[in-house]
Amino acid sequence: MSRYDPATLEPKWQKAWDEAGTFVARRDESRPKYYVLEMFPYPSGRIHIGHVRNYTMGDVIARYKKSTGHNVLHPMGFDAFGMPAENAAMENGGHPADWTYQNIDAMVAQMKPLGFGLDWSRMFATCDPEYYGQQQALFLDFLKAGLVYRKNAVVNWDPVDMTVLANEQVIDGKGWRSGAEVERRELTQWFFKISDHSAELLEALDRLDDWPAKVKLMQANWIGRSRGLEFAFGMVEPTKGHDRIDVYTTRPDTLLGASFVGISPDHPIAKELEAHDPAVAAFCAEARRGGTTEEAIEKAEKLGFDTGLRCRHPFDTSWELPVYIANFILMDYGTGAIFGCPAHDQRDLDFARKYGLSVTSTFEPLAGDHQRPEDGGAAYVPPKTEKVRWTLPFAWDAEATGNEAIDAAIRFCEEKGVGHGVTKFRLRDWGLSRQRYWGAPIPVVHCDDCGTVPEKKENLPIELPRDVSFDVPGNPLDRHPTWRDAPCPACGKPARRETDTMDTFVDSSWYFARFTAPRATTPTDMAEAEYWMNVDQYIGGIEHAILHLLYSRFFARAMHITGHLPEKCKEPFDALFTQGMVTHAIYVTRDEKDRPVYHFPEDVEVTESGARLGATGEPVEVIPSAKMSKSKKNVVDPVNIIATYGADTARWFVLSDSPPERDVEWTASGAEATSRHLARVHRIATEIAADETPEGPGDAALLREMHRAIFDVTNGIESFGFNAAIAKLYAFTNTLGRAEAGADAKREAMKTLAQLMSPMTPHLSEEIWHMLGGEGLVAEAPWPAADETMLVEDTVTLPIQVNGKRRSEVTVAKDASKEEVEKAALADDAVQRVLDGGTPKKVIVVPGRIVNVVL
Repeated sequence: MSRYDPATLEPKWQKAWDEAGTFVARRDESRPKYYVLEMFPYPSGRIHIGHVRNYTMGDVIARYKKSTGHNVLHPMGFDAFGMPAENAAMENGGHPADWTYQNIDAMVAQMKPLGFGLDWSRMFATCDPEYYGQQQALFLDFLKAGLVYRKNAVVNWDPVDMTVLANEQVIDGKGWRSGAEVERRELTQWFFKISDHSAELLEALDRLDDWPAKVKLMQANWIGRSRGLEFAFGMVEPTKGHDRIDVYTTRPDTLLGASFVGISPDHPIAKELEAHDPAVAAFCAEARRGGTTEEAIEKAEKLGFDTGLRCRHPFDTSWELPVYIANFILMDYGTGAIFGCPAHDQRDLDFARKYGLSVTSTFEPLAGDHQRPEDGGAAYVPPKTEKVRWTLPFAWDAEATGNEAIDAAIRFCEEKGVGHGVTKFRLRDWGLSRQRYWGAPIPVVHCDDCGTVPEKKENLPIELPRDVSFDVPGNPLDRHPTWRDAPCPACGKPARRETDTMDTFVDSSWYFARFTAPRATTPTDMAEAEYWMNVDQYIGGIEHAILHLLYSRFFARAMHITGHLPEKCKEPFDALFTQGMVTHAIYVTRDEKDRPVYHFPEDVEVTESGARLGATGEPVEVIPSAKMSKSKKNVVDPVNIIATYGADTARWFVLSDSPPERDVEWTASGAEATSRHLARVHRIATEIAADETPEGPGDAALLREMHRAIFDVTNGIESFGFNAAIAKLYAFTNTLGRAEAGADAKREAMKTLAQLMSPMTPHLSEEIWHMLGGEGLVAEAPWPAADETMLVEDTVTLPIQVNGKRRSEVTVAKDASKEEVEKAALADDAVQRVLDGGTPKKVIVVPGRIVNVVL
């Protein structure tokens, strides 16, 4: 009998697929298409078993859809620009391109032995000039369409990476890669006009029926639609350039509780004052050292500077409010100015108490003990549905609360000519400029005579120069005169290239469209895009809910506006699935200074008595079930798993232990158990291949279970219930292994099992299919169909309890009478042993549910 040998059979079948061109995608109008895509990886050098889970999920769907008659596109590429490559060049010498492409080669070498059904002929990296050259063409078209512009802006500056970060790239006030405290700086930047599409991006979320609700909520909150009042405070003594301060507020119902006006350090009035007042300049400089994100501002100490200016309240010109520059006010949301109502906002209350400002409640609870903020209590911020008692005279319904009161306040202000109601969004325009080398060059030239001039498309791609140095901080493109200095495309005079490069999220915001025609001489081929788009199933981590997915939705709209995608692609991802992580224990020892030293799983021996380093026997502390992290070394290299158990074991295990949206823990014992099961499947198939038994008494029952397995596994794959599908495959394997059936029935059942397993374990399935005489490749065979007549159950299995304790079960005809069920239950061997020759006091039969025997 042949032995299950993954090391031999897996390369054999990968070669067969390659030779047959099984997964090469070609447009075929006669077949329905299906585009499945996993979020492509960054080429960090190695993949781990978490990547394997993500790509296996997509591969299961791709292989299944191919078997159901679809023309499948399942590509792979690399999100290859970014700071890590530049950092590696700075630390180790060499060039970012060399580091990147070496890593890509290493990762492809890891992926291919896993047997993913990918169209490798479509592979590209975003740092390929052919790719970013087409991205530059998109930029030029966006610029012409008014979707890109340049302006001075206060930005997040990472002082370590020395580049601008988008708000989404600042985590807890620190750069998402460097971990450095982010500062505020004013620079001239390029922006995508994503904010113009705020309303559409928000409203379209309701039509994304196959997206996770959590992702849609995260995007809705980020876009952040609000209804408020726009009005102005007149200044008691105007400055040279300003006689009013414009304000936008979402809580106009608290206007009579105002105690101060606050402006951003970057507000035009603040800039006017700092130009001739050193104290103001010093305060503003200190404030700008903080981050610009809401998280950073929320955590920072709230500081203010009394400008000495005063404003008049719009309801009463004799009522004056002090004007403070405050470090918690951003210039890019609203108007860069607020009014503070301390009684109903805890931040404003803390600020008012710090600087001795007045506190006035405008409403309070209807009932219960309540200490007013002016008497030392906390700010009262009730839910918008809660009824309140108004403590100050208002010209609207005294019972109005929340949005009702806001709407009434807006109407009142509009009637009095104080202001007008407006709808605003939190979503800011997307700053795409990055002050670094390893990114797509922005294709414009700055000319003293012509200004900012777009490069000519025939000159694209504007390639990055190879001869750069990272010996000193900053962008090496600024120090590269032969690249930087270029003729003006308009007048031909000497000019200067834009040395900022594009945010890497630009690269990943349209790659899905490029996969439809990766060698096209334009960004897309409309015929290919019309056929392949949209992505039918997109798979990736929920951490990309805003950073990537929102930007991609905008980009698809911009590409439609500029003629690169059909209208149907404005929402590019029809269905989205966010997978859980693969976790693993962390192994830690301590050095002589009691600092943690982390160890790879393969260097640790784990027994019942504990964990020890294999090389030295030193005891190891085990931190269970943690997210895989290269820094903690709790990553599992699929190369090692394939060498030990085979690719199919890795694929089966990552899908079997947990629903795909939840985390799954990788354990060596789990992998071993999976390997044993697959070896058993191979052994059963080998025995069946040699079996010549005629018809058996269990033929009908086996075929009935086969059709039930087809039905359940199909439903499991269709619903992303891969673990449930695998549970059914385990059960069917057990049924097949003990079936008292003839050779023909077993062969049919075994071939069907191979087909049902093929999306998860494609190599073993091909081997079994071939062993049992299947025609062609199982990867190209039609998916089996369940016979619905075989799914009708004509028997039912009922548990038998004796005095409340389960003793056995009995299988009877579905339409058996109570008397027939009782007779069968009492004849059961386990029940007979309990009765020990006696007679039960009574037998209670609950039809279709249970049999209770009372002694």
